[in-house]
Amino acid sequence: MSTLDAPAPTALSVTHDGGVATVRLERPQAANALDRTLWHELRATFRALDDDPGVRAVVLTGSGRHFCAGIDLSMLAEIQAMAPAGADPGRAREGLRRLILDLQDVLTTVERCRVPVLAAIQGACVGAGLDLAVVCDLRYATPRTRFSLKEVDMGLAADVGVLQRLPRIVGEGRAREMAYTCRDVRGDEAATIGLVNACVDTDDPEALLAHVTEVARGLAAKSPLALRGTKHAITYARDHSVADGLDQIATWNASALISDDLTEAVTAFAEGRAPRYAD
Repeated sequence: MSTLDAPAPTALSVTHDGGVATVRLERPQAANALDRTLWHELRATFRALDDDPGVRAVVLTGSGRHFCAGIDLSMLAEIQAMAPAGADPGRAREGLRRLILDLQDVLTTVERCRVPVLAAIQGACVGAGLDLAVVCDLRYATPRTRFSLKEVDMGLAADVGVLQRLPRIVGEGRAREMAYTCRDVRGDEAATIGLVNACVDTDDPEALLAHVTEVARGLAAKSPLALRGTKHAITYARDHSVADGLDQIATWNASALISDDLTEAVTAFAEGRAPRYAD
């Protein structure tokens, strides 16, 4: 198993309301655990959303009581089967490395999406579910949301991105403590440490989704070009020096500063009305 080829989409749904696309993981019977099909569909879906000029913000959530319970046991069984008795261990391990890199790329596809991605996180956000959450731009939870990294308790190190991204969100000390102890972090604490942008005072997943969708609508009303440039600059700066980041944003604005969006923003302000930006 070296690629993520999968059947036709079945494991998630996409709806559009104006400039906001809502992506739902649709495996509630399995707490939205990431099986082979769902991994494949996440990549294809976010590539399509990235290519759609009418999409200005994306809300990601899970159907049912939970956001995502991590990698599905069926995937773990497939991974274990990659080194059958008698197989060349070198080739088997190369194949496993390629699979891990491929799974990493699926989540990076969400991060690479040019528009803001907002996560509405209810119930369990465990293991690879937390990997998925931290590639989103903004995260919102409820008091009952439960975040945890379970990999150490399963005898392995998390390998699809959370150990690289989480320290940049909550700080190295907190990330180490979460990873080493595997303890649960509830919504209120997650807001305190900066893991989520807000803990919404509700027990209703649909109320949480409504709150996050309203935030997304506000973003969708802003200049698409300005938001895309801002997202790219922040992500670039995270992984580069200050000097590199300054050079990057100078290059971006040299090409994108003078735009129809800038003209519309200035005109709307002068006329005392809300701006209307083209896709």
